[in-house]
Amino acid sequence: MSGPAFPDVLVDTAWVESHRRDDDVRLIEVDEDVLLYVQGHVPGAVQLDWHTELQRPDVRDFVDAETFAALMESKGVSNDTTVVLYGDKSNWWAAYAFWFLKYNGHGDVRLMDGGRQKWLAEGRPVTPEVPRPPRGRYRVPYRDASIRAFAADVLPHLLRVKDGAGALVDVRSPAEFRGEKLHMPEYPQEGALRGGHVPGAVNVPWGRAVAEDGTFRPVDELRELYAGLGITEDKDVVTYCRIAERSSHTWFVLRYLLGYPRVRNYDGSWTEWGNMVGVPIEQGG
Repeated sequence: MSGPAFPDVLVDTAWVESHRRDDDVRLIEVDEDVLLYVQGHVPGAVQLDWHTELQRPDVRDFVDAETFAALMESKGVSNDTTVVLYGDKSNWWAAYAFWFLKYNGHGDVRLMDGGRQKWLAEGRPVTPEVPRPPRGRYRVPYRDASIRAFAADVLPHLLRVKDGAGALVDVRSPAEFRGEKLHMPEYPQEGALRGGHVPGAVNVPWGRAVAEDGTFRPVDELRELYAGLGITEDKDVVTYCRIAERSSHTWFVLRYLLGYPRVRNYDGSWTEWGNMVGVPIEQGG
């Protein structure tokens, strides 16, 4: 049985239990439901609020490098800190934060396999106490443009998909992919004017990559899943969903578990593509 292409990026709950007190390790919880943290979290973990801390309120984009560096310092993170992320929804938003930390050039970032769900299922300790770690020292060394796709990148990518040199992975639900749902019922703020998918995209819902306990499926199963749908490591791959949290999860699978060398996350995703003038869509299966 094969292991992850980058084995250090995925740690289990036992590893976290053993290392959560290490001075050079910072645990960060990133949940879709930000209220979960105050109900109880892994002792020593700080919270990252994706609603307010990663994005600028005045434009639809991420915080700049200077703001991100200050954010990391406030969480007790320095450039040489091992950051371990976890959260709810089988690590949806933890994977999103992982992608963004890698976009900002952070070296040692890891996910706790199974996230919050598995930690609680195993009866491991939680606390409502909010830690106050020493302030870190942080500088963004570079921003890795190779892992982020914009709409202007996706348009020419459609030709690579048509020629067989590229792949587009739509990780949303089949109903969203077909255009039957303009948004998920619980997320009306994420709607688009048009339903459907980017032409040439293959629908592989993000949840097919995880087991019932929230952990990632074995690498051999994952490789068979994506390769069987024409998503192979020799291609230039772009993932997307609705606002990029689910596609970050699949991006992590393809890039770090399977080792695909060229995988980008289109963070504008369907809320941008489905609302833009002059771009093509497809509907149906």
